[in-house]
Amino acid sequence: MEDYMARALDLGRRAEGRTRPNPAVGSVVVREGIIVGEGFHPQAGQPHAEIFALRQAGEKARGADLYVTLEPCSHQGRTGPCAEAVIAAGIGRVFIGTRDPNPVVSGRGIAALEAAGIPVRVGILEPECRRLIAPFAKHVATGHPFVILKSAMTLDGKTATSSGDSRWISGPDSREHVHRLRDRVDAIMVGIGTVLDDNPRLTTRLPDGGRDPLRFVVDSRLRIPEDAAILSVSSEAATVIATTQAAPADKVDRLSKRGIEVLKVAERDGRVDPASLMAELGARGIQSVLVEGGSALSSSLLKAGQIDRLMIFIAPVLTGGDDGKGLFAGRGAARIADALRLGDIRVSRFGDDILIEGEVEPCSQA
Repeated sequence: MEDYMARALDLGRRAEGRTRPNPAVGSVVVREGIIVGEGFHPQAGQPHAEIFALRQAGEKARGADLYVTLEPCSHQGRTGPCAEAVIAAGIGRVFIGTRDPNPVVSGRGIAALEAAGIPVRVGILEPECRRLIAPFAKHVATGHPFVILKSAMTLDGKTATSSGDSRWISGPDSREHVHRLRDRVDAIMVGIGTVLDDNPRLTTRLPDGGRDPLRFVVDSRLRIPEDAAILSVSSEAATVIATTQAAPADKVDRLSKRGIEVLKVAERDGRVDPASLMAELGARGIQSVLVEGGSALSSSLLKAGQIDRLMIFIAPVLTGGDDGKGLFAGRGAARIADALRLGDIRVSRFGDDILIEGEVEPCSQA
């Protein structure tokens, strides 16, 4: 069973970052131990994963098993209810990765299948299936996007040297993985300090192309240089600068005339308020945000409880001093008992680097 669900997960991942407002979903039809149909939901308005899998299976779907990463929908949206299509195809059994997190529809697809006499089993590779739809689940539950904080650090915990140099702490395999992650998120975000120190483009650069996410710069006083790379590099993705009422009006006007959106957000302690910013992004339908620095932005998001996942690349490099830069700014926990702990830990290797990923428990953020 797990092998078939793993295949459905692989299919669902093909459309990560391209399905909003819908979740990414994969599905396979299995008959006598052989996959006879498979599919994934490519984008909103297109058929759902189950429909593609059933179409490919054709008559072989009758009496077969259906594996799907997310509970089949039971309501009429831009496409018809998948539960009805599964019943009409004569599927014999349905294996589901996880229930629909939308409280309005959760459980209804399962109930419809069971009412039609189809046995249903829920929870096959559930942690992985929930991870696939995490941005959708967060957005539908809170109206805010799912926020991933990514960083690279040395073995002695530095994200940059004393001079601010950070190119490159991580190796080429790690950097390619980050570009693949950029390709799968709705938006990428940095603070003004990162722009001033590194002058990033925040584009996706992969051997096979890729797509640029919406680019956000958090700049409370609108200090961004008007010749910054992120404002000049050609991209199909828009650039938005999140600032406050303290931004100079003449600079706002110049940037706006260049097609750069300047978004004024409520303040908190003299800076862009993280919760207000994420509420604004969520209202725009953005489900996932990749934060790539710097320390002040990371700290403000963490303290506001706006970080959902950490991805830390640890490279076999030592700066050898205590004057480099760390992942967060300001004062941290006074006791280990008060320190942030992660759950659902995953460890993987990219070249010589180690990637540690974990989910931030909401109750642990303060």
